[in-house]
Amino acid sequence: MVDAKLDAVPVVDIDEGIFKYVLIKVYGQEQTDGTTPSKLIVRGFNRAQWHSDIYDEVSSALLGLGLETECLGGGRIENRSDLKQIKVYGYSQGYGKADHIETRMLLLTKYPDHNITCSDEGY
Repeated sequence: MVDAKLDAVPVVDIDEGIFKYVLIKVYGQEQTDGTTPSKLIVRGFNRAQWHSDIYDEVSSALLGLGLETECLGGGRIENRSDLKQIKVYGYSQGYGKADHIETRMLLLTKYPDHNITCSDEGY
């Protein structure tokens, strides 16, 4: 069975420039066989001062759709679409370091023509 609400959630929603991001696991409705579908999403916004600002905004919106969420960590993204380059790095003091390799794979679904690199350097 397909969870239409879960499927409708975009995998990637990020701004241009340098900003904080979070990796979020979104859970759909429990299925008749007892399984709960889920997917990972990446969110990053210039307007957010803290990683928790991003997670609070996104989790509230998804909860309104009946979807539960879990923050898996955070970091920073430098998105230079003019150069077709994205850098994923750093960590969140509150949520810990996101899996930057997983984040990169998700970003490639939206930006397949970009050079996307990961680093554990920086905050």
